[in-house]
Amino acid sequence: MLGGSWDDIGRVLFMGVTAYFALVLFLRVSGNRTLAKFSAFDLVVTVALGSTLATILLSRDVSLAEGVAAFAILILLQFLIAKLSVRTSIVERLVRADARVLLIDGILDTEALRRERITREDIMSAIRSAGLGDVEAVAAVVLETDGSLSVIAKDRAITRSALPGQRDRT
Repeated sequence: MLGGSWDDIGRVLFMGVTAYFALVLFLRVSGNRTLAKFSAFDLVVTVALGSTLATILLSRDVSLAEGVAAFAILILLQFLIAKLSVRTSIVERLVRADARVLLIDGILDTEALRRERITREDIMSAIRSAGLGDVEAVAAVVLETDGSLSVIAKDRAITRSALPGQRDRT
């Protein structure tokens, strides 16, 4: 239970090094988008790649060629979906979340906070992290598509129409 045969250990070492370099090669060839900030879709692909790597390392039933093929198909599908999401709004809406305004002009959108499972303290933390000490100094807080919170100070030039789902009042 605590040890394994030298053959098993050698296989894990060989498969680990080889599969690791194959994964790094595929990620480099697929471009920076594969390693960009995570959307939910990107996270799923990353978890699947990690699971595939673990299976290659630990299962004698999976050959190196099968594992590398699995890496290739996961990265190819991620690449194709990312490319399609740039070209068609239908795919983009299926894959990407919309940014959402959580606070505007000092007023919290409690419904948006509830839907997004964000607390008032999360908002206050983001405001402090942006170097602002007070909600009154904030024009808006936006939950971005990657899950991060953007804080826009009132002293920055921004129109309501620049915010997701907002329109200028005239």
